[in-house]
Amino acid sequence: MTTPPNNPDRKITLVDTTLRDGMSSVSHQFTTDNVAAIAAGLDRAGVSTIEVAHGIGLGASSIQYGFAAATDPEYVRAAVGAVDNADIAVLYVPGIATLGELQGAIDAGIKTVRVAVHCTEADCGQQPIEWAKEQGLTVMTFLMMSHKLEAEALAEQAAKLDSYGADVVYVVDSAGAMVPDQAGARVAALRSAIKADIGFHAHNNLGVGIANALSAAENGATFIDGSLRGLGASAGNAQTEVLAAAFERAGWDTGVDLFELIDTAEHVVAPLMKEPQIVDETALVLGYAGVYSTFFHPTKRAAKKFGVPTREILLELGRRGVIGGQEDMIIDVASELAGRTYEIPEAATV
Repeated sequence: MTTPPNNPDRKITLVDTTLRDGMSSVSHQFTTDNVAAIAAGLDRAGVSTIEVAHGIGLGASSIQYGFAAATDPEYVRAAVGAVDNADIAVLYVPGIATLGELQGAIDAGIKTVRVAVHCTEADCGQQPIEWAKEQGLTVMTFLMMSHKLEAEALAEQAAKLDSYGADVVYVVDSAGAMVPDQAGARVAALRSAIKADIGFHAHNNLGVGIANALSAAENGATFIDGSLRGLGASAGNAQTEVLAAAFERAGWDTGVDLFELIDTAEHVVAPLMKEPQIVDETALVLGYAGVYSTFFHPTKRAAKKFGVPTREILLELGRRGVIGGQEDMIIDVASELAGRTYEIPEAATV
């Protein structure tokens, strides 16, 4: 057993994102009662930060990303009212969320915001980070699609977030494209470059989400994301209850009650799932191609519409280096592969 950098006590903080990233697995249709029940279980288990709201983040409920069953403030209030100790957080993506919507979440009771930017665009996070700090929020930051930058270049972007006042900077494997050595190397580079705490957010497209999280911790990450039953975009996230067990077996102190997590996963979350969270062909190829996890369902729909194999669409999207926010490219690629031009229906032009 090694002693990770700056963490001789081997303490790790598990952050749960069932009620945000996990929303993608249920088409953003958790009710406020569902949110309250899951949040209460996570709180009983000792999870200190619980992320809620639309799966794409604050302000994303729309025809483009899918309408949620409730508003973001309603979800926040439901979670806040259900917990005794946990902080409730929301995800803020510049260009999707607004500071007005973040103020609405503050009014509803959040204590933490997680500001997510593409890994090459840390400067896009400066305004919301500085504003959120002025409001007294804890600010966690996400470098999405972190696999697209080598370790040293990623650390340079992390240093910008650190300079803006971020409390935590996350290496985020949005595509589930990393393997353990790659996850560890990126965290180690950040650890040498910034003073802020470091987090790691894993997707499981290559089946190594838990291993990546363990590698991240051994290299200096102190915050690790998960979701109950692994709910999340595409193949889902590292599974919170499995993370708790694996970290305990590896000699880490997570401060959570494993069996409370298991009970909440088994008796509250599992009955709400439409289908098991698995690594199917689309999820696997998505990770292999390094494509953003939220492209999972739109790519399946485009493949069916145009009669083109899902894997061919994903591989081409990967070759073109698409990122989150470029979902329109799915239709472009599918139509090109089908050898025809997609015509917008008249009703859509009104």
